Amino acid sequence: MGGSESRYEAFLTKLSGDRLRRDLAEIAARDARTLAVGGRTYVNLASNDYLGLRFHAGLIGRACDWAREFGTGSGASRLVTGNLELFADMEGKVAALKNKPAALLMASGFQANAGVLKALFDKAAIGADPVVYSDRLNHASMHFGCQAAGVSQVRYRHLDVAHLAELLEQHAAVERPKFILTESVFSMDGDVAPISEIAALAREHDAMLVVDDAHATGILGEGGRGLSDGADLVVGTFSKALGSFGAYVACSDTMRDYLVNRCGAFIYSTALPPQVLGAIDAALDLLPSLDAERDRVAALSARFRRDAHGLGFDTGGSSTQIVPVVVGTADAALRLSQSLREAGFWATAIRPPTVPQGTSRVRCVFTAAHRSRDVDRLADAFRASAVQMPKAASD
Repeated sequence: MGGSESRYEAFLTKLSGDRLRRDLAEIAARDARTLAVGGRTYVNLASNDYLGLRFHAGLIGRACDWAREFGTGSGASRLVTGNLELFADMEGKVAALKNKPAALLMASGFQANAGVLKALFDKAAIGADPVVYSDRLNHASMHFGCQAAGVSQVRYRHLDVAHLAELLEQHAAVERPKFILTESVFSMDGDVAPISEIAALAREHDAMLVVDDAHATGILGEGGRGLSDGADLVVGTFSKALGSFGAYVACSDTMRDYLVNRCGAFIYSTALPPQVLGAIDAALDLLPSLDAERDRVAALSARFRRDAHGLGFDTGGSSTQIVPVVVGTADAALRLSQSLREAGFWATAIRPPTVPQGTSRVRCVFTAAHRSRDVDRLADAFRASAVQMPKAASD
């Protein structure tokens, strides 16, 4: 083994010792509620398929129909010959969903955040170094986009609007482009940003508000519209509640045209294939009719939070379908995850660097495919667990 590769091996060995190493598990899934690993079936508490749509007959049917009619690939990037006739109508649907003049479909959520932010902060385009205010717990893709653009973020305390206002005031006299970055629903915490308050600050300080609405689109807000009202630019995915793959940007016509011309992640990526577009299109058509499913998910997650609090577990600020059970150390999270697997539940241990040191957790995610008895059994599994936390405050 070469000297350089031995360094990587040493790095991996240290990760193992710190209980932070990650490994791939071979998953078999044939429905939205369960998965199988090593021949055993588990209730799936780790999926972002919030509405259970990835096995919906309507999505599967349109995906197959569009593959038969338009082929299995787009053939090129959208600026070459990959801009299939399918895109325009779908982008109109996304723009309408997000109450924006325009939208642009992209390949993935990580790519969209990273590529769009890099383009937004391009000094050659905006004429100055931007000042970027960012919630400290924003998704890694947002931090990556800032890093790729060479931007040093001004990070405000998580969900702390007063701290953001204080930081904005400190830079009030700075005549540089200002941006505020936040998620609407935070993927590891399940808590919700006060978007209307942040939007008011953005208007007051002439800052552009960019919201990652990935974990709210489809599952929260009226008709599944998400929680991004007030944002200037919205990024989200079709791989969560919409049960498929790909990403979108919803914005002004000017910003869409700018991204088409300046966003490398869009310019140099092959366009989404027709079967993926078909599934997205079907999901967008279904969203307004899924209020019962959204209500079910909200009820199941609220019920579990009450059960977990009653057992002394800490679910942080969760108020959505994402319910973290925070246990502190990486080892404690792994042991709790294993205990749940023994009880028939697949819930993932989330450890640094995904979450801050000392906040390792097991992330339980509730979907429309889950049943009331799943929550009852899950509470029994937590009751039997050896890992206990101080009693949490009630809802």
